[in-house]
Amino acid sequence: MKTCSARMAALLMACSLTSCGIFGHDGPTQPPTIAGFVGEVVADEPQAALVARDVLAQGGNAADAAAALGLALSVTLPSRASLGAGGACLAWRPGDAQGQAFLFLPRAGQTDARSDRPASVPMLARGLYLMQMRYGHIDFADLIVPARNLATDGVPVGGLLASDLAAVHAPLLADDTTRAIFANSNGTVLGANDLMVQPRLAGALERMRIAGVGDLYNGSLAQSFIRASQAAGAGLTSSDMRANLAQAEQPLTLRSGGLEISFLPPPADGGLGTAAAYSSMDEHGHAGVRAEAVVSGWRAHQNGKGAAMTVADAQALLKSGNLPSGSALPPLPASTSFVVTDRTGETVSCGLTMNNLFGTGRVAGSTGIVLAASPVRRPLPLLTAAIAHQDVTQFRAAATASGQNVAADTAAVALRAAIAGQRPTVTEGMGRANFVSCPAGLPGDSGACFGWTDPRGSGLAVSSGHTK
Repeated sequence: MKTCSARMAALLMACSLTSCGIFGHDGPTQPPTIAGFVGEVVADEPQAALVARDVLAQGGNAADAAAALGLALSVTLPSRASLGAGGACLAWRPGDAQGQAFLFLPRAGQTDARSDRPASVPMLARGLYLMQMRYGHIDFADLIVPARNLATDGVPVGGLLASDLAAVHAPLLADDTTRAIFANSNGTVLGANDLMVQPRLAGALERMRIAGVGDLYNGSLAQSFIRASQAAGAGLTSSDMRANLAQAEQPLTLRSGGLEISFLPPPADGGLGTAAAYSSMDEHGHAGVRAEAVVSGWRAHQNGKGAAMTVADAQALLKSGNLPSGSALPPLPASTSFVVTDRTGETVSCGLTMNNLFGTGRVAGSTGIVLAASPVRRPLPLLTAAIAHQDVTQFRAAATASGQNVAADTAAVALRAAIAGQRPTVTEGMGRANFVSCPAGLPGDSGACFGWTDPRGSGLAVSSGHTK
């Protein structure tokens, strides 16, 4: 996006008017804004990026801002990141040898075979909560407030959501629950800058704010969600909601050029693909290995008759260079990605997915939650993220990307550019990268840091209130 564009000025004003900070409406008194460098935020969806920027400006760290950003995406980009979504995040802070990966990929329910349109267990809230509990310091309830306010007041439809709506408008308008959210009063699908109001989703978010995230899985909100999802043909049960938990895992690691680089581990196998492609690059940035082929080979082995391969197996393969290889991957689900870095260098990089644009294309009734698609009938998404640091103390770069089967290759190119402190040469293709680069390291010369989002997309890179 262009710096200081008229559209961004409008977004900044809208965000100010609708309390996009940590608190708003009936929340606690607004905390003072911190002056100077607060960090970098890069995301595919500008309004959610501004929420994260405000959290950083009001004293939150990268994990706090990333959690608020993910929750805001459930309002501003429900095609790829509703509360029904899944994903994976990589987090690191100064002092960490490797950081930690948080895996909350789409999970199938137990009754998929009897369902009209089986849905994934909603994993987004659990995954963001676990990540923020380990790395954040603000009450999670306060981080829900910006998303709730956006759902209550309404948000202008952004460029990426408008594109997604145009791609699948017919089935969305054919269903009563989705038409109520995504259609104008004249019955046509919402377009760019049209106001999207989601009062039912606001109610679900408010319930989570009051009763906690667990209420979506074990409380009254869970009961409402289960009844509504079953009515929508999703097939989810109370057992599904209780049993599926987010996992914290050690990331894959690679030492290159004096840097320690962490990647998402399987089953977020895009991390393995990105690590393989990055480690094979020559001085001109040409990869000797295709990330897509590595992921394809890994998945073929996982789906074979042999024992399932572990994260340790993936690390051993990466270290040996004896990487699996396969053919091209089939069409994969769409995703979205973002990176947040704070003033200390703590960084979170995430990929989120509905396992299909708008998931099942249905909403869980009174909760307003768009249901993600079950992985039983669709291939797993390709999620990737990487964070590079030096001597355990200085953050250098973080990259992630979307773009279905090319996401991991795109992230490898972006990572190399971010480490070098360069903006990558944009090429044709559906890969869309986001990265943060601090060539001089952080903590340190914060003025040397910058964020980058693919100019072909609708994303935003924002730092200390300044867009890039």
